[in-house]
Amino acid sequence: MEGFHVTVRTSALPVAGTYSILHVSLISTQGKIVSAVLDHAESHLLPGSAFTILVGGSHDVEQVALVRLRLEVRPGFPDLDWHCQCVEVNHGPRVQVFPCHRWLQAADGDVELRSEDVCLVHREKVNVLKEHRRRELSTKQQHIRWHTFAEGVPRCVDMQTLKPLGPNLSSTRQSPGTNMHYLRGFTERKEPWASFKQIEQFFMQNGSGNSVAMYVWSHWREDAFFGYQCLNGCNPLLVRRIHSIPCNLSVTPELVQPFLPEGSSLELELERGKVFLLDYEVLEGVPPNVINGKQQQFAAPLCLLHASADGNLKPIAIQLQQKPSSENPVFLPSDPQPDWLLAKMWTRCADFQCHQLISHFLRTHLLGEVCCVATLRQLPEVHPLHMLLMPHVRSCLQINIQARASLLAPNGVFDRSIGCGLSAIPVLLARATARLRYHTLCVPEDLKARGVETLPNYYYAQDALKLWNALHKFATRWVDLYHHSNTEVQEDSELQSWIMEIFTEGFLGNTESGIPQSFESKEELSKFITMVIFSCSALHAAVNFSQFDFNLWMPNCPASMSRPPPQSKGLVKEEDLVSFLPDVNATCSVLTTLALLSEPAVNFVPLCQYKEPYFSNDAHCRLVEEVQKELSAIGAEISERNSKMELPYSYLSPDRIENSVAI
Repeated sequence: MEGFHVTVRTSALPVAGTYSILHVSLISTQGKIVSAVLDHAESHLLPGSAFTILVGGSHDVEQVALVRLRLEVRPGFPDLDWHCQCVEVNHGPRVQVFPCHRWLQAADGDVELRSEDVCLVHREKVNVLKEHRRRELSTKQQHIRWHTFAEGVPRCVDMQTLKPLGPNLSSTRQSPGTNMHYLRGFTERKEPWASFKQIEQFFMQNGSGNSVAMYVWSHWREDAFFGYQCLNGCNPLLVRRIHSIPCNLSVTPELVQPFLPEGSSLELELERGKVFLLDYEVLEGVPPNVINGKQQQFAAPLCLLHASADGNLKPIAIQLQQKPSSENPVFLPSDPQPDWLLAKMWTRCADFQCHQLISHFLRTHLLGEVCCVATLRQLPEVHPLHMLLMPHVRSCLQINIQARASLLAPNGVFDRSIGCGLSAIPVLLARATARLRYHTLCVPEDLKARGVETLPNYYYAQDALKLWNALHKFATRWVDLYHHSNTEVQEDSELQSWIMEIFTEGFLGNTESGIPQSFESKEELSKFITMVIFSCSALHAAVNFSQFDFNLWMPNCPASMSRPPPQSKGLVKEEDLVSFLPDVNATCSVLTTLALLSEPAVNFVPLCQYKEPYFSNDAHCRLVEEVQKELSAIGAEISERNSKMELPYSYLSPDRIENSVAI
């Protein structure tokens, strides 16, 4: 009797085809199996092709639950991967579609596909599908395992190279072809810069076409621009409002009186909420690197800032070390110009370390990797949260494996050129992990906790809040599609295992972190999803794509300092400042790396512009269209504001934000 007409579709990618023999099996809802082999002379698995075969008889299988595929290498031919689009099973008037949209390899063995329906675990009624769900997670948990990169740091995937990732979790980034012609040729220059004029000559060859970098070069000495960078530079996450002076900051009212509005006082300005702080306490005691055989130096500054009536933030006092002493003076804007500029340079160097390893690597890359590994291990592909999150977190695995094998490895850029070398990285990351709190990862709560939500010139905050709200609305509606009540959230055992694994493996079971250990409501789930998507897209854009612009004029963001912090005032001359800065080769090594990291790829996918086929179903499509429309409106608002600004802030313009941690 006539059986099932099974159509196998190969994706249209140029190299999607294979020479291999394809084995196809249909598994019924009762567990019965019928099979066929695609090995006819005319059944080539070519890119964009479709081939139909007859499988079994109508009496063998009544309803198909799973399609099983297996590649067998054809004798005498190379073992090529095959990218399958889908399998269609036609039996009478009914056509079932079993999406694949992935690479298959002969080494994979049996690969089972289920129909396109999204399903939560407690709604799964067919035993064959329940077992398939369990088997999928068991297989992934054997392949995707946790590894300790450093004690006290979020755990990572247990892979040292990209090969175990396979083709479905890796991708090829199309570089924009950044021009680094004038950055090359300095590898052997293990010597200090001779003067600021020499640095300027180097800068002009590399930065004359970069409007932001040129602005930085023109204004880096100014206190107002120092304050601007605290709000809108490549690390806009640290500044916070204070209402009392920290006990370890040796600032008296008399000391800063000249830098406050006439007729006011430090006490009044604190009460009015006009005083802010940068505190780099996390760097205290971190072992500095040795670069070119020279011991580098660290400071752990406290920087007091004041907000003027027009919202401009300016530094009014800087103490370079945490413990007050006669050898740890408080530097002031009224000090000799070289002293004050050097104090700001030390603060910017401290900010560089915190930006690279905490705001950037920890809060976007490592967080994304934790969520990706947990998603692969605990959420099957038919779970709606797996579908939503993987486009935002998938790239973290490849990028972080590469980073650990290169940038963070012996002879990498941190080892050769940055103040935080290999001995400092685990110390700083562990400290930052222990201090990380859930509320700091959620934009509205973070801005409120730092007391900065109303600062008029805080463009990062304004844009981030708009994006957060749009993403939260999107996440909430996605949750509403599949979890119809708080009870359904609580009964979703896969979801509960997922968040517990993030808590234990990513946040190391630290209850003080505030990270949920379980979800009790749809609202809690929506908030957490928003945090993950925002961190891997918008936040990463803000802290990554801005860094070359603000670092190209190296004295603005020194990656290390070669001389100890000053212990008294009046001993440094203008010409002495350059001797504190990194050597020539170290400077160029850092800038070459930042140039590669700071440009979006040619093939980047903008925020919420999904390529995954399952986003094309009606319900998903409506949600995506809604969030894209809202993001487009936000982009128009940002463009309108930027058109009136001398230094536009565009790093959070939705059309520049990649959908995931892209590099």
